[in-house]
Amino acid sequence: MDIPLILLVSGIILIILSFFFGTSSRKHEDEIENISISLHQETNQLKKRLRAIEEELMIGVGPIPKGKQPKPKPVHEIIVNQILSLQAQGYTIPEIAKRSSLSDDEVMNVLKSRGVLL
Repeated sequence: MDIPLILLVSGIILIILSFFFGTSSRKHEDEIENISISLHQETNQLKKRLRAIEEELMIGVGPIPKGKQPKPKPVHEIIVNQILSLQAQGYTIPEIAKRSSLSDDEVMNVLKSRGVLL
């Protein structure tokens, strides 16, 4: 009968002591919780900044595959006439492209479509 009484008394003493020593562990738990919250907030801010930078740099936009290239815009008839006139006057394709504000390829496509270049 002495053993159950000793266990009961020691249990009550340990429960009382846990109230005094539990506050120090709670302080540590609160500190860890505050640190984890601040870490989470900083991580979210970094993610937002990274998304903004990715949008500015347009990461993930690579060269357009040949099969998916957009169709060239149709060239206005006035510019086509200007290209034909400049070509008839003896201007080179780079000179015509510069004067008509088109690329060399666009000038060549216009001339090919009109049968001037083969």
